Order: sequence, then C-alpha cells, then structure tokens
Amino acid sequence: MIEVNNLSKKYNGQVVLNLPHLKIPRGQSFGLVGNNGAGKTTFFNLLLDLIKPSTGYISNKGMKVNQTEEWKKHTSAYIDESFLIGYLTPQEYFEFIGKLRGWDKEKLTSFIDRYKEFFNDEILGQQKYIRDLSKGNQKKVGLIAALIGKPEVIVLDEPFANLDPTTQIRLKKILKDLVQDREQTLLISSHDLGHITEVTDRIVVLDKGNMVKDMPSSPEVLNELEAFFNA
Repeated sequence: MIEVNNLSKKYNGQVVLNLPHLKIPRGQSFGLVGNNGAGKTTFFNLLLDLIKPSTGYISNKGMKVNQTEEWKKHTSAYIDESFLIGYLTPQEYFEFIGKLRGWDKEKLTSFIDRYKEFFNDEILGQQKYIRDLSKGNQKKVGLIAALIGKPEVIVLDEPFANLDPTTQIRLKKILKDLVQDREQTLLISSHDLGHITEVTDRIVVLDKGNMVKDMPSSPEVLNELEAFFNA
C-alpha cells in the first residue's frame, strides 16, 4: 500500500530524514515513534506531499505522491489544526468533508452520531466556530473528520496530544475498531509509547532521521522501547 524508496530530506545541507526502504501493507496499523527532531512529522509531510523529497519517493497504492494527486481520493490525514477551517462550525466542517468524500447528509449524520460519546457534548450543537474551540476539541474535530468517507489510508500525527485521559481511552477504542476489518491502513506517530503499542500492529523507531528499529507491537516491545529511550 505505502512504499518508500531511497527517500531523504535535507535542509541547508543537513539530512533530517533518510529512509532507504520501507513497506507498509494494506490493512496494517503502523506506529512511528522517536524523540523530537527524529523525522516523524517530516516523513508524514513527505507522505502527504506537503514538502518535496531531496531524493527518492513515496508511493501510495502504486502512485508516486509527488507526481499525481489521484492518491488523495483514498487518503486522509490530520496533522495539526492547520488542516481545519477555523471560520466553520464543526458541523459545517464535517458537511464540507462529507461532500468531498461523496457522502450525502443522511450517511454523514449516521456516521457522526457514532462519536457523540467521544465529543462529550462539547462539539456538536454548540454553535461555536472551530477557531474558538480548545486545542483538545479542535483535535477531536480533526480526528473524526479524517475518518469520514472510510478512506483506505489514514495518517494521524500525535493523535493523543492535548486530549484528556478519558478522551484518550475512547480514541484508543476508535482506532482499534477502525482496522479490525483490515480494509484501512492506519499510520500514527506518537510520543506516548503505551498508547501507540496498544493501537498498532507494528512500530518503527526513528532516531535523527534514520530507522533504527522495526518490530511488531506487543507488551514486550513496550519494555524494549522504554529501555531504548531511557538509554
């Protein structure tokens, strides 16, 4: 589904990401971890064609992301609040995304209703613009909007940040349920080692732009990750 070939990114001559090869198969829940500056967000920005690679390319379902926009039809993402439209209410934003994904109002309403508990009466029916919501509630809007239309590839950067503990627990269940049928490929980055090992099948560790570990998720892997970052 996602394939990386000889990928690198440089800024002012300094290499910030160097991934010779990486494959993420369809239906996998893929986790990316690393300290600040490891290259996680750079990788996601390259994957979404928000920045251009210095060498190599990423293909999404066989399409090079920096050479066509066809992959966007089956891909969604939430990186940060810049993905939102601040002057819309959450409902207006959901309707906008729904139209882009080809959903009618009835299908969208049925979908959004599933996440009332996740929204915790703080999102829908409040008549607030997205720009006036808290950081946590903005993230809730962005995360659920990224799921509209059942995209084949979903990219989430630090989805647990700025969320309270109850919402983090609810989000973990949403993400686990999302990939049960193996029809959607999920890519997540996170600083929270516990959460990401719970919701992913596979963990890749980046360190100073290089891949240093690639392993299946498990409770034992959590111990290995904690030992690695504590070294």
